[in-house]
Amino acid sequence: MQSSHNVMVFIEHHDNRVAEISKELLSRASDLARDLGGEVEAVVLTGEEMEEIQDLGRYGCSRVYCVQDKRLANYTSVPYSKALGKVVRNYTPHVLLFGATTMGRDLAPRIASELNCGLTADCTELEIGNHKIKGKIYENILLQRRPAFGGNIIATIVSPESKPSMATVREGVMKKQELDEKLQVEVVNLESDLTDQDVLSEVLEIQKVEKKVDLKSAKIIVAAGMGAVDEKSLNMVRELAHVLGGEVGASRPVVDGGYLDKDHQVGQTGTTVRPVLYIACGISGQVQHRAGMGEAHRIIAINSDPNAPIFDCAHYGIVGDVNQVLPKMIQAYKEN
Repeated sequence: MQSSHNVMVFIEHHDNRVAEISKELLSRASDLARDLGGEVEAVVLTGEEMEEIQDLGRYGCSRVYCVQDKRLANYTSVPYSKALGKVVRNYTPHVLLFGATTMGRDLAPRIASELNCGLTADCTELEIGNHKIKGKIYENILLQRRPAFGGNIIATIVSPESKPSMATVREGVMKKQELDEKLQVEVVNLESDLTDQDVLSEVLEIQKVEKKVDLKSAKIIVAAGMGAVDEKSLNMVRELAHVLGGEVGASRPVVDGGYLDKDHQVGQTGTTVRPVLYIACGISGQVQHRAGMGEAHRIIAINSDPNAPIFDCAHYGIVGDVNQVLPKMIQAYKEN
C-alpha cells in the first residue's frame, strides 16, 4: 500500500456528538502531520447526518471522509470494519489512530488484520522520528510509547514497514486543543457499499449507566492509596475533597481491594486526569498510577516513606502519616 503523509483519525461519536477522545486525537494528529509534512484527516461512519463534523477544523482537521448508511446507526463490528477498511485502502494514510475505548479496541485490530499492519494498543505518547534497526535507519515513522512489563518500563514500539502505522490511545492522555477556529473542513461524502448480509448482529436496546464520579472533568482530585484506606483516613480523604469542591480518586490497589468503586480509579488502567490540583494521600506512585495523573498542574504528595516514587513527580511533598497531615489540611482550608 502506497502511503501518503497524512494522519487519519477514526471519529467515535455517541448520540450524534463527537466523543472527547476523538477531539484529543485530532489535536495530537496535528502535531504528527506537521512533522510529516501532511494533513489531518478523519473518518466518520454514521447512520444519519452529523452537523458537528463541520466543527472538527478547530482541532486541526482538514478533511473528513463521511460514510452515511442506516446500517451504521449503531456500532457493530463487521459493517464498521468493512466501511472503514475501504476508506483506509483508498486514501492510504501514513498513520491511523483510534481511541482505546470499547469500540476502538474492537475495531482497530480488525483493520490491522485486514491490512496486515502493526498495531500498538493503549499508547500514552506518540511522535514522529527516526529509528535504527540492524543498521538500517527508518525515517519519519511513528514512535509509539506505552508502559510495558506491568508498567515497570516505558517501551517505544515501532512498525516501520507497516502502512499505515496504527495505534490506539487512552482517553485523557493527549491534551485537547482548539487550534484554529477558522479552519474550514472539507467534507467528502462517500457512498456505502454495505448490504444487509454484512449485518450479522442487531442492536436491540442500549442501556446507559452514568458514572458515579467524573474524574476527567474534575479540577481538584484528592486520591487515596493503600496508605489511606482505613475507615478514619478514607473519611478524611472524602472530607478534604468535599471542602475543596473536588472529587475522590484512588489508586488501583484501593479499587482492587474493594475500598472504592472502579469509577474512582486513576492510572494506566483507570482514568487519565489533568486537574488543577491533585493531592495523593498514601499513594506510593508506581509508574502505572503516574501515567494517569502526571500531567496535573499541581501535585501534592503525602506519604510516610520519603523514598516513595510519588515524590519524583510531585511539586510539593509532605513526608508524614496521612492521619496526622489530613486533619491539618482540612482545618486550614476550612479557615480560609
